[in-house]
Amino acid sequence: MNDRAKIDETYDMAAVKADISRLSQQVADAMNTIGSMAKGQARRGLRQARANVDDLVSEASDRAGAVADAAQGVAVSIEDTLSDAILDRPIASIGLAVGLGFLIGVTWRR
Repeated sequence: MNDRAKIDETYDMAAVKADISRLSQQVADAMNTIGSMAKGQARRGLRQARANVDDLVSEASDRAGAVADAAQGVAVSIEDTLSDAILDRPIASIGLAVGLGFLIGVTWRR
């Protein structure tokens, strides 16, 4: 091999090393960009999930409040009905209470 061939070979090797170095840097930059994009998407997904959970909790709370209001309304209605029945027929109410007490006592003994 002559000196000119050695110089060309050395130049070619240096060019290949430089190309590999540039390619490595491009791959690293691409990976950093992909990582940043993935992190951003994950954050957006987390924010959306939190918003969905907050909406569900709020909706469940509203429904629970509506159920509690309905139950309270029914309890007041039953109380009013029983109060009216006791005031209209006090002797029958006492007899019914004694009878229910007796049935509960007999059932409990068994």
